[in-house]
Amino acid sequence: MNRSLKAALGCSLVLAEISTLGGSLRAHDQRLYVRPPRHAAEEAAAPPRAIPGISGQGMMRFRVLYTSASLPEEARQVLVKAHGGFAVDRRTGRGETYFALPGAGILQISSDLRTIRLLPTAPPMKEVNLHDTTIWHDPKNGDPYLVFPANDAGKVFTTTLDGKLVNTLDKPRGDEDFEYREIDDYFRGGGNFAPTDVEYLDGLYYVTTGYSNLDFVLTAKIISTSPFDAVWNALAFGGKGDAPDQFRTAHGITVVPGTKEFDISNRPNSQIKRFSRYGHYLGTLKMPAGALPCDIDFLAPYAIVAALDGPDPSKGAPIYILEGGKLISTIMPKEDLGLENFKHNHNAVLRKIGGKYYIIAQAWNPGDFAILEQASP
Repeated sequence: MNRSLKAALGCSLVLAEISTLGGSLRAHDQRLYVRPPRHAAEEAAAPPRAIPGISGQGMMRFRVLYTSASLPEEARQVLVKAHGGFAVDRRTGRGETYFALPGAGILQISSDLRTIRLLPTAPPMKEVNLHDTTIWHDPKNGDPYLVFPANDAGKVFTTTLDGKLVNTLDKPRGDEDFEYREIDDYFRGGGNFAPTDVEYLDGLYYVTTGYSNLDFVLTAKIISTSPFDAVWNALAFGGKGDAPDQFRTAHGITVVPGTKEFDISNRPNSQIKRFSRYGHYLGTLKMPAGALPCDIDFLAPYAIVAALDGPDPSKGAPIYILEGGKLISTIMPKEDLGLENFKHNHNAVLRKIGGKYYIIAQAWNPGDFAILEQASP
């Protein structure tokens, strides 16, 4: 399909842009402004100053609830290698969160966040890096599944919620007849396959390949779940480049709730791009310069974006909270909360329990883990 045509088809959607002031990445940061002297009445109405141990702005301010000390011992031993992401079971009455650590396997966080346990993990999955986690449900019977992209092994694994491996999708061979001939040529020529994330929509896996030279979003069709069978599918879009419908590193992919559209992080360019289910480019959400967004997660009315880097490396990387496409809060785990290993954020998700919001976050290089709790207004 002609690339310019695909881009044109999606031009109708314009996403809000996040702007920065004074070179800072923080929303409503009082240090951005030089104010004239105030009268006493005006001083009384001034916004509160930063509170030690709390990070963020407005209603979305957070403190540390749990650190990596809450992980099982086997997980703590390999935490330094953390390089993955979370999936929340958002079905009514559930709320468990899943992720994986290389050398430990799949972990489940209880719905109340109080306990974390290791699940039995198949040997082919346990020692490799499972770069992200997605939960989806069979539309025929509602059965839930987890899907993990193994970027270092070049495979996509599907399991049940208890960790049972039901399918392994291997690297394309080059005879799949993808929509773009260059994809088949790439794999026939021995090109690497390094999947970074997977989403599920209407019987298809959408697989980002940002760690490979390919950088297309590939699709695979789920033929059956009993027994489980999946094969590569012709639909593909993206590719390495700077055109609106291309990527420099397509790192994370997320279905936008209530739609059949995807938000895909174009990490090096500090962008999150939106596409239709057919690969039509729809628009770009611009993140603050240098933010390097890894992925986006939604919990209405908010979205959360974990950034690999920030403007000042010594302060660590930010976690952004968005509402309606606009930045409303910036959480700094390292600078404000004393989580020294959070130099680079790799993934974060939002939970809401009893009217209060929580952030489950993971750092990379070195790996770390924390759960943050919304501070009282």
